Amino acid sequence: MTSINDTRQISIPEQKKALWLSTLAFTLCFAVWTIFSILGIKLKQELGLSDTELGLLMATPILTGSVSRLFLGVLTDRFGGRWVFGLLMLTTSIAVYSLSIASSYTLLLLAALGIGLAGGGFIVGVTYVSNWYEQGKQGTALGIFGAGNVGSSLTSFVAPFLLLAVGWQATAQIYALVLACMGVGFILFAKADPVHSKRQTYSIPLFEQLAPLSDIRVWRFSLYYFFVFGAFVALALWLPHYLMEVYHLDLATAGIVAGLYTVPASLFRVLGGWLSDKYGARKVMYWTLIASVLCTFLLSYPPTQYQVQGIDRTYTFSFETHLLVFVLLTFILGFFMSLGKAAVFKHIPAYYPNHVGVVGGAVGMVGGLGGFFLPLTFGMLNDVVGIWQSSFMLLFVVCVLALTWMHFAIRRAEHTEWFQGQRITDLPEMVSEDTFVLEDWRPEDQQFWQTTGKRIAKRNLWISIPNLFLAFAVWSIWSIMVVQMPHLGFTYSSNQLFWLAALPALSGATLRIFYGFMIPIFGGRRWTALSTASLLLPCLWMGVALQNTETSYLVMLILALLCGLGGGNFSSSMANISFFYPKVEKGAALGLNAGLGNLGVSGMQLFAPLMISSSVFGSLGGTPLEMLSDNGEIHLVWLQNAAFIWVPFIAIAAIAAWFGMNDIADAKSSLKEQAVVFKRSHTWIMCWLYLGTFGSFIGFAAGFPLLCGLLFPDIDPVKYAFIGPLAGALTRPLGGILADKFGGARVTLWSFIIMGAGVAGVLYFLPDETSNFVGFFAMFILLFSATGIGNGSTFRMVPVMFLALRSRALGQGQEKQAEIEGNRESAAVIGFISAIAAYGGFFIPKAYGSSIAFTGSVHMALYGFIVFYISCVAVTWWYYARPKAVVPC
Repeated sequence: MTSINDTRQISIPEQKKALWLSTLAFTLCFAVWTIFSILGIKLKQELGLSDTELGLLMATPILTGSVSRLFLGVLTDRFGGRWVFGLLMLTTSIAVYSLSIASSYTLLLLAALGIGLAGGGFIVGVTYVSNWYEQGKQGTALGIFGAGNVGSSLTSFVAPFLLLAVGWQATAQIYALVLACMGVGFILFAKADPVHSKRQTYSIPLFEQLAPLSDIRVWRFSLYYFFVFGAFVALALWLPHYLMEVYHLDLATAGIVAGLYTVPASLFRVLGGWLSDKYGARKVMYWTLIASVLCTFLLSYPPTQYQVQGIDRTYTFSFETHLLVFVLLTFILGFFMSLGKAAVFKHIPAYYPNHVGVVGGAVGMVGGLGGFFLPLTFGMLNDVVGIWQSSFMLLFVVCVLALTWMHFAIRRAEHTEWFQGQRITDLPEMVSEDTFVLEDWRPEDQQFWQTTGKRIAKRNLWISIPNLFLAFAVWSIWSIMVVQMPHLGFTYSSNQLFWLAALPALSGATLRIFYGFMIPIFGGRRWTALSTASLLLPCLWMGVALQNTETSYLVMLILALLCGLGGGNFSSSMANISFFYPKVEKGAALGLNAGLGNLGVSGMQLFAPLMISSSVFGSLGGTPLEMLSDNGEIHLVWLQNAAFIWVPFIAIAAIAAWFGMNDIADAKSSLKEQAVVFKRSHTWIMCWLYLGTFGSFIGFAAGFPLLCGLLFPDIDPVKYAFIGPLAGALTRPLGGILADKFGGARVTLWSFIIMGAGVAGVLYFLPDETSNFVGFFAMFILLFSATGIGNGSTFRMVPVMFLALRSRALGQGQEKQAEIEGNRESAAVIGFISAIAAYGGFFIPKAYGSSIAFTGSVHMALYGFIVFYISCVAVTWWYYARPKAVVPC
């Protein structure tokens, strides 16, 4: 691969100056990044924080530092490391100072978000340093730079003594002053990197910068870095607390002992870089993961007492990991982690010389996210499992998975080497990518469609549907959880429960904005598989958190937000399927994909209540909670099964998408090309209309069980909740078929009229002196059915509309180009309007909650819905349904 980097004219003193300045800066940044590992213990004592709140405070800077790495990598690729690194340190120093004047837990969290930017300095330094060195020396140079991880040891050794001498506020101020001085010094004394001048004349477009993120190799490196770096950060934060609780050490001693882990996990990174240069990163990664599996297994073993029944007596003995053995094992673990960190980053400048910032940012982001999620999970495992060693048990599982995947990849490499007669120095892709890319795709060509295209399109559709089904199931889990939680000992108010029901829709809607543009960048097959696999995170984490009624409400909020990953999938799934079908069949295809995918909501609401009533997974599924019925009987409830039940299906669906779906070459486009849809007025008009159809569907689905339980306390809403979303899902394909036959605008218009009438019916049957649940429920079924038909018809309108608009703009003789641009724009619009519409899943439950809070009833919210549907009728008629409409569709 050709690089714009040419290091032949760089002197050795210049290289050394850049390396040591960057290493010093990164060391100080890392010391700041892990400041809560020591200060957090003091803050816990002063503010009375729980273990989970302490874990969240420790993990928040890791989250910011992780997510910011991708963006900082892009900025460094564009503007160079000198100014980005210097300004980053100055910005972070302000956040560190604000920590010293924070007076509440909320302000501490806000300061922690800013402090996290220090962790993003890693990718800035990697990009800056790699530009000063030739490929044969980059491993060693980056190993020396990466040794700046020793900053966590600096905090472990120095912060306890500063804390005891001057207090935590002054300690934070000292850290802020030192980092600010380093930021100014870096700007003054560091030089622009060698490619700075070339960067000014050779500007890489953003789309080209982000292109390597579609390579599976990048995400394989990310998995390894999740363990070698994410687990390192997590343990650096967790060990002082662990040592104080398990071995009863004082704060200063715990900090010193923890330093014996963090020092080798930092300094020996230099050795890891040298070994990677000399022997290859493959061997170093093998050593790392094998040794880590052994260490984490031994560290996972809890204190145990044994009784052996002899012939005439019972022999009793015990096993416990002594402190010296524990220190030795963590030292070894830290040593091999340091080698692994260097090995991972050895590959990046070699394979992506022009994209070190972006690729390194993505890998570093995933690794940093490990440092965010793992401490939180450690705290929850303590609460649920009740064993301190459960943190190392989790790391053992992660390491085994990484080693298994790596070994599988290496075996495939050896297989390829044997048959091709060549040596492959890097781990290969799991499969050949080219076999999944459709270079020639002409769905509007009837001969091609009937002989080739239809079969391929159907296969992709029927693999896409179960993936979308699971996404909707995960997205809507909280609609059932919030109904059950008050009866199981979770002490949340009604408003807090409405927040938990609404937040997945809020995050899912926001994610849809980005997901909708991912298909042309990553490809439909890759993105479907990866986005589905991401659903494992909230499901596994929820399965643990829901076993303990003492789990912090903040953690529940985070989990509710993570369930939004399922909501984001819809926009990318619909955009992907729209590329496969000709315009005359798009309505039915999109209706099937969305309609059967929407069944995930009703499927979850139907099966989840059945799964939580029995021990489906036995002892592997954890312990149940107790529910006291009205007659005094105790019922066991496995609430965690509502999340665990989807885990195996998610894994199967993601694998099926990876190996069974296709990417379309013509579907590739940049963010700039897709962003043109924001200039189209009809994009924003369709946002309003789709908010009325799909926004109503997902909002009613999220809020109906809780609303029903509040209005009709004698009715168990769990028994009926699934019927409404089922009706909406099943009628969605019908809406697409009717739109293909009669026109999307006409069908959409009548859908809104019926929805307005349905809300009026709900108002009529609201309980007053006498309750009429049958009428109330029937009106909601009518509403759900109308939303389903409207969902199908609005999605039929979009491709017809944008194909007509592009044909008008390009004129005669440009039919093929109009088709390409129309498909591209309609796919982007479908993704974007589905993102905006998903906010309905947030606004409708919150409208219920706010209406009840302000007026004592839901009347105000329902009257607002009627006014909104009247506006949708007017807009649809004026722009699309009336004679001589602007765009008849």
